[in-house]
Amino acid sequence: MHTSRHAFTPVPNTEAPVMIATKCLACKDATGAMIKHTIQRRAVGSKDVHIKVSYSGICHSDIHTGRGEWGPQQYPLCVGHEILGKVVAVGDSVTKVKVGDTAGVGCMVGSCRTCPECKEGDEQYCSGGGMVGTYGSKGLPEELYPGGQTHGGYSSDIVVDQDFVLNVPDKMNVAAAAPLLCAGITCYEPFVKHGMKAGENLGVVGLGGLGHMAVKIGKAMGLNVTVFTRDPKKVEMAKAMGATNVVISSDKEAMGAAAKSLHYIYNCIAFDHDVDMYLNLLRNQGTMIMIGGVPKGAMPGGSFALIGRGLKLAGSLIGGIKQTQDMIDFCAKHDILCDIELIPATPEAVDKAWDRAVASDVKFRFVIDTAATI
Repeated sequence: MHTSRHAFTPVPNTEAPVMIATKCLACKDATGAMIKHTIQRRAVGSKDVHIKVSYSGICHSDIHTGRGEWGPQQYPLCVGHEILGKVVAVGDSVTKVKVGDTAGVGCMVGSCRTCPECKEGDEQYCSGGGMVGTYGSKGLPEELYPGGQTHGGYSSDIVVDQDFVLNVPDKMNVAAAAPLLCAGITCYEPFVKHGMKAGENLGVVGLGGLGHMAVKIGKAMGLNVTVFTRDPKKVEMAKAMGATNVVISSDKEAMGAAAKSLHYIYNCIAFDHDVDMYLNLLRNQGTMIMIGGVPKGAMPGGSFALIGRGLKLAGSLIGGIKQTQDMIDFCAKHDILCDIELIPATPEAVDKAWDRAVASDVKFRFVIDTAATI
């Protein structure tokens, strides 16, 4: 075989991979006030996926974290864990997605992947050091997370290990699909884990960002959904989403009529309230699933409220990656999307949206139009 004397000899590339400068909105301090900022994402590694962010949903967790209500943070901090976008680059070992695909990132971007919980698909309960949250996780390797902490989706770009990337059908590449990455899985996971069956009765306490998704997903699963709300203006909204019944929780007569009627209650109230009044709505041996954090005063009757009727009180935290993928596929099949208000990626717009979210002045989720306006 003839070989040219001038054959090219490749020269190894010894230059360090280039990090990705990423425009974002970030909390400047514990007030949560937004500023325009630039962060660095790691260079795309062999198993990494680089996503150009299209939409980022606003979750109440963003507000609690950004304002330091769940502990001290390192600022500036970019939050957001309801991320939808387009794949623009992949590492040479990536098989899950390809350039041009629609992809999502939810509430976590890493875990140990070797503990029993991770092996069972419950990475959110990782006991090998805990899951790596999409934002606000600190003390991390600089080579993976520049600055030593994670930053979220109120940003132009994100780089994530393929194991924590979700495949999203192209028809779901819309702003109203972004909140599924948190609100959707926070409903779907406990419904599946507790074995809810078509024809059973589900109560949804609170018709907000989580509650309205619980109604839609519960309806699609064939459950008879009863919504409990303080706001009479939400009655017709709940019925339009698929609720079979709506009860005004301040109406003692209506609450009495609903006593012992429910197999399950999905309680997403995130402030102090009397849980006992809702336990009374469960059938014997029924289950209440607590999603909203209630710091104190939840059960004035103590455990006796559970013991006498064999009731169960369960907590639930998002879902693992496989279950999140199942949720996306389920919502795509049943054409389930969130009810949203789309806002621009400006500090002023996000500051206002946060204040409105705290005041429950949104129906039912804000989404940032990231690609168009950041």
